Amino acid sequence: MTFIPSEAFKSISYPDRTVKRADRAIRCSPFQLHFFKTIRDHSVFLTAIASNSGVESGYTRSPVAELAAENSLLWLIQVGVLRREVDGQGITDSFRLTPLGRQLVEKWEQEGNKVPDASLCDRIGNTFSRGLGLFL
Repeated sequence: MTFIPSEAFKSISYPDRTVKRADRAIRCSPFQLHFFKTIRDHSVFLTAIASNSGVESGYTRSPVAELAAENSLLWLIQVGVLRREVDGQGITDSFRLTPLGRQLVEKWEQEGNKVPDASLCDRIGNTFSRGLGLFL
């Protein structure tokens, strides 16, 4: 099990496989650390992430279509990094970090304040994990 220390909250220990998959999924996503730091503190709507809005806000490096952004966000939900925000009427189109996501963001803040770039092997592994539904 991997334990990533945190002073802000009592940390949950996650299996190494879970942490590695989540780490790889974030590195392969189109999102920058600023996006994850923002959703740690408050929810962000999909419309603020997609297209030029995401670039202007510092959430993505380049414009991402709304469908592609949503698919990436849904994958990050599946690996346990994000959750959808819920209001009084049900699920919304805004997102927040989970405890696992917070641990990874804190780790990257301490290691240089940047999400590390994904290698070709990371991208291939992430693609297979997405295609096989988390089995890798």
